Amino acid sequence: MTEPDWVQHAIWWQVYPIGFVGAEPTAGAGRPVVHRLGQLVPWLDYVLELGASGLALGPVFASETHGYDTTDYFRIDPRLGDDADFDELIAQCHARGLKVLLDGVFNHVGRSFGPFQGVLADGPTTPAASWFRLQWPDSGWAPGAEPGYDDFEGHHHLVALNHDDPGVAALVTDVMKHWLGRGADGWRLDAAYAVPASFWAPVLAEVRREYPDSYFVGEYIHGDFADEVERSTLDSVTQYELWKAVWSSLNDANFYELASALERHNGFLDRFVPLTFLGNHDVTRLASKLDNPDQLALALTVLLTVGGTPSIYYGDEQAFRGIKEDRAGGDDAVRPAFPAGPAELAGSGWPVYHLHQELISLRRRHAWLHGARTKVLTLSNEHLVYEAHGDGSAGDGGALTVALNLTGKPVDLPVPSGSGALLAGRAHRHPERDAVGLPGYGWAVLGSG
Repeated sequence: MTEPDWVQHAIWWQVYPIGFVGAEPTAGAGRPVVHRLGQLVPWLDYVLELGASGLALGPVFASETHGYDTTDYFRIDPRLGDDADFDELIAQCHARGLKVLLDGVFNHVGRSFGPFQGVLADGPTTPAASWFRLQWPDSGWAPGAEPGYDDFEGHHHLVALNHDDPGVAALVTDVMKHWLGRGADGWRLDAAYAVPASFWAPVLAEVRREYPDSYFVGEYIHGDFADEVERSTLDSVTQYELWKAVWSSLNDANFYELASALERHNGFLDRFVPLTFLGNHDVTRLASKLDNPDQLALALTVLLTVGGTPSIYYGDEQAFRGIKEDRAGGDDAVRPAFPAGPAELAGSGWPVYHLHQELISLRRRHAWLHGARTKVLTLSNEHLVYEAHGDGSAGDGGALTVALNLTGKPVDLPVPSGSGALLAGRAHRHPERDAVGLPGYGWAVLGSG
């Protein structure tokens, strides 16, 4: 494993900045810089009180629209601010002990990306022409003729980079070093699954030579996660398999699906620690995804009692709702603006915030959960008991027992002898026998400490 030691204690609060600050959906040429990044500062104590230890920022670099169509990797998006605003946000985070993770879109760029515009203006002889996968007309180039080019998954405004070109590797290396040098602590690599693993390995080796304590997590949706981590030398990837299994098993009353996913998750943990989550900027919010909102606590219990580096998507800790739709603007509902400060949040969301606090506090008292494996003890469609345990290495020898009831009816579930007291949950420990009583939609975490 290559991840830095500090990641063992990392719990991210992920923010989509362009939405969070209420910026315009489209960046206009010649518009003045609007200093909005500072709107995040009043929320940093809220992040600390939640129990998180890091701020995972979505795209903050100059782009055309949503941030994933970069036009200048070395410039803060004018809709968000400038270098001084970025430096101040970093300083405010670090003053509170919060790490900062940046979002790097290195698979593709927006059409307004300067080097691509140079290709359109000057043709195939421009030095940056090799940065893209271009198809020039058989009749040759003439001013005003636009080549064909590979794009990202059919989105023609997203121009794919050519990762076989040394110039692209040099660009990505320089961008990573530049912002790590300004205080960032790591990178989320967008659409890493679309980039050859052979590209990441030498780039990350070069960056780590100068910034060895940095963290690199790639966005992977499917595939052989462990093999990709090994070949790319990434520290981690996004655990979409577990995300899907959590909400799907609750909706379908099928804990067998979750049990299977947890077994695969154990295999990943033998080789790396995945980034785990219940929501992000690309998916329908958990409170909307679940057919029964009473089961939200069960999902959160799983997230915070299994191995992984957890990430909480802004608003999920307040049970925000939002449905992602497959259309232009279909992400807007899951990327909302936030108010000026926590005091302006609706009162109805605070019980879920306090639930997050309870479970994050539990996790912090048992830091070995970062690499914990799970062992299923009791399994039916509607009831699940599992043990989360360390691997026995130094500081990693604890164990917790987790019991979940996804039905509305009370149930008693067996737990191992010596599983300990009730540390968190909505349940009661039977003192006279090895069982725990769960109310409808109840959950329990048993252990010591």
